[in-house]
Amino acid sequence: MRLLKLATVLGLVIFSMGSLADIAVITHPSNTNPLDQTAISKIFLGKVKSYPDGGTIIAINQLEGSPVRAAFDESVLGKSSSQIKSYWSKLMFTGKGTPPQEVQSDAEVKQLVAANPSIIGYVDASLVDDSVKVLLKF
Repeated sequence: MRLLKLATVLGLVIFSMGSLADIAVITHPSNTNPLDQTAISKIFLGKVKSYPDGGTIIAINQLEGSPVRAAFDESVLGKSSSQIKSYWSKLMFTGKGTPPQEVQSDAEVKQLVAANPSIIGYVDASLVDDSVKVLLKF
């Protein structure tokens, strides 16, 4: 009986891991600024506002509550979506920051990133094509 329970739990874990899509942090193909996970985290937390070359950064978030956003918050920012919401609420209340603009979908993020070298965003990795450049995949 214990073996059956263990096999069931293991099967569920493997199934759930296989159903998770990779997320890609993307920018315009002409953007040559190297960014690692720490730098990307600082950008989306409003701690860094310009690229290493001095260009302005425009961060784009997916809608709060979307699976892609939740995965990004957990994997890249290291916080839950509720912690991120609380973080930005405090900064906005004190006048010390404004969260990244939110957009409706992966397609909208990709379209904005492809049109502007200053924009950085994230999408389901399966949607990446030559119109954008992948900085980080998780």
